[in-house]
Amino acid sequence: MPLAGRVKELKSSSTLAITALANKLLSEGVDVVSFGAGEPDFDTPDYIKQAAIQAIESGFTKYTPSTGTSELKEAIRKKFKTDNNLEYRPEQIIVSSGAKHCLFNIILAMIEEGDEVIIPVPYWVSYPEMVRVAGGECRFVATEAGNNLKLSARALKQSLSPRTKLLILNSPANPTGSVYSRNELEEIAEICRDNKIYVISDEIYEKLIYDGASHISIASLNNEIHDLTFTVNGVSKSHAMTGWRIGYCAVPSLEIADAIKNLQDHSTSNPCSISQKAAFEALRASGEWTIKMRDEFSGRRDYLLSLMNEIPSLSYVKPLGAFYLFCDISQTGLASRDFSMRLLNEEKVAVIPGDGFGRDDYIRLSFTMRPETIKKGIDRLKKWVRQLPKRS
Repeated sequence: MPLAGRVKELKSSSTLAITALANKLLSEGVDVVSFGAGEPDFDTPDYIKQAAIQAIESGFTKYTPSTGTSELKEAIRKKFKTDNNLEYRPEQIIVSSGAKHCLFNIILAMIEEGDEVIIPVPYWVSYPEMVRVAGGECRFVATEAGNNLKLSARALKQSLSPRTKLLILNSPANPTGSVYSRNELEEIAEICRDNKIYVISDEIYEKLIYDGASHISIASLNNEIHDLTFTVNGVSKSHAMTGWRIGYCAVPSLEIADAIKNLQDHSTSNPCSISQKAAFEALRASGEWTIKMRDEFSGRRDYLLSLMNEIPSLSYVKPLGAFYLFCDISQTGLASRDFSMRLLNEEKVAVIPGDGFGRDDYIRLSFTMRPETIKKGIDRLKKWVRQLPKRS
């Protein structure tokens, strides 16, 4: 059967592929240590579960407005104001079936054939595929380890062309855990403002930041960049609600909001009504639970780094946010997929190859597991790396 070109060129997710293989081995009773998870290992808090149960018992199981209930939009509006110093009208807020859905909607609504989208490398695996589905062209911009693999204003300026329409910015970042400072964002915002470049600011890991670093929403810097920015967030990472599938975004204008609403009307319609009630409770309650989870991840990160420091042939960018370690494997002489598959087959340790993130000389490790599991996995990794042939 002939397939449409837009899907024939799509690449499978390396994140999901390696995780699926690791899960298969686990189901067969194999003792696999998986550093592949892109989600917290914490369970959704009970107070959020109870809100969902109450929604079911009260019959809140019908259609809602396709872009979300007014109740949830108001909670999101207040969240943006309180946490991010951002002002939006409820009509500018779109609730979707996950932050990924928000990103997909924005790109489909904004990008046409021939439009260029700037994507810093490394990037989250789905960004390029979304752009390609929309008919756009990816302009990948290299970053340097010395700058914590973050996009510099200089590199951004050099990458612009007359067809550049959009920049995708992720802070805290997947896969690196890097966090952009206010000064870095101000320099990027100035270039986007001067060249009328729209920005998608993916802030899904906003609540998971360590070492006293601060999260800054680029749209909060001034009115000009506010009117060019799509701010994307959700409850998946902050409240361990990945499977509930609720993301949200704020868009620069009512015209764009209407376009995305129409797109969602004719694709998914509303996000799950029950999940919306749960998300409302997540945003309404205090952030104490999230702070406890963040502090736990901070300790796990520090423990993982202390173990990784014992493997001299591997290096890394210290993550200030999210729950990933992006590790440089170039000294091993192996490409990331070969490294990952051999490590899984030979030592039963699952890591994510970096080629899906645009860096074939890196792997990604998640630290969303207990310290004893981290130690077991890194002990196996250290043993395996030491027996690799030395590069001449």
